[in-house]
Amino acid sequence: MKPWSLPFLRSALLLALAACGMSPNTSARPLTQDEYLRSRELMVPVQGVSRRQLRDTYSAPRSGGRAHLALDIMAKKGTRVLAVDDGYILRIADNELGGRTLYLTDPSRRFVYYYAHLDKRVYGLQEGQRVKRGQLLATVGTSGNAPKDAPHLHFQLLQMAPGKQWWTGEPINPLPYLRKKGDER
Repeated sequence: MKPWSLPFLRSALLLALAACGMSPNTSARPLTQDEYLRSRELMVPVQGVSRRQLRDTYSAPRSGGRAHLALDIMAKKGTRVLAVDDGYILRIADNELGGRTLYLTDPSRRFVYYYAHLDKRVYGLQEGQRVKRGQLLATVGTSGNAPKDAPHLHFQLLQMAPGKQWWTGEPINPLPYLRKKGDER
């Protein structure tokens, strides 16, 4: 075996373990939710937006005494919306509150990424389709109940619910896990 191949094989093994939600230590314990999400190195899902530009709107109050439980990423209408992670499209739908929406999942289907208030979705997207981090999905808009003078992406991170009921997952603040600047690939 060539000496240069050992580091490559070790890196490949670590990536494969992380993709399966396993720790690289010898006990092969499953990664905690926090460890797994940090290992994903999620990308800010709006083109050109860096983590430093984000405001934490997760706990912001909303009507009816509820909390927001998502991030609003402000951007000019028509700005490109990107896949935050590798994964799959779970659902493409329109509804009164979120307007034009997309639900994606990570490769291990442990987490759900919800995108709302989209202006336009890329033609040809299909439920079940595999997506890659940085892939163009849609554009920022004001659909649904978003104020018409405040285009933004409503982005939510949810833990996948038992029975793969992605629509009932427990919300998680995505801000600590968005590590990379939005960059279309």
